[in-house]
Amino acid sequence: MRVFHELTRRSGIHGAPHPVRRTPSGKAALVARHVAGVVTRSPFPGRYDALVVPHPRKPNGVEIYTDELRTLLGDRALILDSGINGVPLPGSKNLDFFTSAAGAVHRGTVDDRGAADALEKLTGVRVPIGALLAREVPKHLRLRALYRALLKKHRIETVYLVVAYFHQHIVGAARDLGIRVVELQHGAISPFHLGYSYPGRPDVADQPDELWCFGSYWTDVADLPAGMRTKVTGAPFLPAPAPKQDRVVFLSQGTIGTELIRVAEAVARQHPELEVLYRLHPSERPADYAIPPGVQLSTGGSTLDLLATATYQVGVSTTALFEGMALGCRTAVADLPGHEYLDPAITKGHALLLRDPAQLTEAPACDDPGSYYAPSDLPRV
Repeated sequence: MRVFHELTRRSGIHGAPHPVRRTPSGKAALVARHVAGVVTRSPFPGRYDALVVPHPRKPNGVEIYTDELRTLLGDRALILDSGINGVPLPGSKNLDFFTSAAGAVHRGTVDDRGAADALEKLTGVRVPIGALLAREVPKHLRLRALYRALLKKHRIETVYLVVAYFHQHIVGAARDLGIRVVELQHGAISPFHLGYSYPGRPDVADQPDELWCFGSYWTDVADLPAGMRTKVTGAPFLPAPAPKQDRVVFLSQGTIGTELIRVAEAVARQHPELEVLYRLHPSERPADYAIPPGVQLSTGGSTLDLLATATYQVGVSTTALFEGMALGCRTAVADLPGHEYLDPAITKGHALLLRDPAQLTEAPACDDPGSYYAPSDLPRV
């Protein structure tokens, strides 16, 4: 995933997906929290039989993907929630000091066995794979050993986590000890997502045993690694659809925002009868964009509540497009890099590929929203 993000950024196809920006004072405060957390947020004291690793993103202070699970597990679960790229949940523990320190000391580069040359020959873009390996492999091994000790100390029976492909040290530590690992879906899965798509379903190291999905659509849309099972557990976090307004919501992403804002401007000119809202991704800031006439910037409140009242939604590959389908939005996919994520939905007639702003009113509503987001049905945990 890191190589992919570097490749698309350096090629100019995408911008940074979730940029992290810190001031010098912010960095100093983060270091201070890391040091203090060694004592105040240590996960080693106590006894638990499950480990839950939530998503760092928490709209309105709620981490929606594990919220119901954490309630069911109660005090049986150790909640390990990093404060590096977000605000940790109250009462959670973390190993942030060690996470940062694990990658602090490393060689400048290592032999990448010709991978950078081969990738450059294929794409014309140079990615410093040797430097990425020099940092990430020692970090992985150090953290894997630390998490082995944590899991063994508590005799953890099941690890539940979100975004497993960025927590492979935790998955690997559980694998070393024969502990069951469950990943909870957090976003769109497709054949183009390198965190999930392994054509031919080969054996892949450090992968979860199970992937709990929002709906049946996600269980076979990509070739998961060999042995990974899927289960539909639904989505308890969607609000009820509300009365629709003459509104179109553009769903931004850092990767394509500069292009999507131009599409919003064209739609506003073509459809003056519509309220055109440009909804920022949580990782974006208002200063990132110059908002054109006829378009309103949207930053406050819940994106899901906003989509519940919108007649139309436009985006590229964001998970929010699928959420909007379940909330009754008529869906258009902008013809920008990454729209391939929505190809299956477009083929099913659940969305329209928008090549011209005049096409917006032709966008369909999804007639099978339950395949994307089923009612919540968590198993006994």
